[in-house]
Amino acid sequence: MLYLTLRQYEYTVCVADHGSLTAAAGALNLSQPSLSIALTRLEDRLGQKLFDRRKGATLTITPFGHQFIAKARTLLDLAHDLETSPQQNPPFRIGFFEDIAPWHLAPVLDHLREHVPNQTFEAQTGRFSDLRQALSTGEIDLALTYDIAQDGPFHQHRLRQIQPVAFLACTHPLAQHTAPTLADLAAHPLILFNEPESQIYLQNLFERLNLQPKIAHRTSSLEMMRSMAAHGYGIGISYSHPPGNSSYDGKPLITRPIATPEAAADLVLLWSALRPQDSLFTEIRQTFCHCV
Repeated sequence: MLYLTLRQYEYTVCVADHGSLTAAAGALNLSQPSLSIALTRLEDRLGQKLFDRRKGATLTITPFGHQFIAKARTLLDLAHDLETSPQQNPPFRIGFFEDIAPWHLAPVLDHLREHVPNQTFEAQTGRFSDLRQALSTGEIDLALTYDIAQDGPFHQHRLRQIQPVAFLACTHPLAQHTAPTLADLAAHPLILFNEPESQIYLQNLFERLNLQPKIAHRTSSLEMMRSMAAHGYGIGISYSHPPGNSSYDGKPLITRPIATPEAAADLVLLWSALRPQDSLFTEIRQTFCHCV
């Protein structure tokens, strides 16, 4: 339990700044006896003297008082910031699902800084659960992600639909198919992501289509999936697909769109339903939509 109030901290700092009880009392619009009593109660609570207040002598700050007053100033500064920050213009923070961040993060920030020049922006990346948590706690204001496992108090704006792709080795039997279906892919070893939300989403998708996939490997990154697919360890399935026809290690790679309509997912802007809406948020959200 806290026993001292901000007012008591303010009294102490004011006395230190003015160098006398009389001057501090005038600045605080208090009587000098009232201020003296308040300081005495504070010192009794602390168990140490803050000031040497002997009658007829100049008021002097004790060594303990110097330490206490320095910390009191910091506390009062923080309290002031808490009161005034809603009236200021803090950075607008945007989260990006980390698999799609390389395509969108920098261009989005460029676009927003050009069209909303008086606002500062910050960005961070994360997985599905990271972004939901950050939105819920106010760590970020808006997130660009897929509409996967977004249960909870969130609002979203659909940007467009994304069809998944398959990554295959050049020698794979399906490499010649221009647009294989999930049924085609399910008959071969697959490489999927090991993220829980992604696993559940794809598992439910395969079940709805009455398919039993052969999952050979799970990876934690897009480039690991592409590398393993290029080396023939299975077919990678992803909603993010970098340009280019080789993996990080230079192995040739085939990328094919998956032709199953039910596999499409929405790319969305997501934000907390509990976040207060204002004209700035609406302007940023609308500006965001024009550049993705």
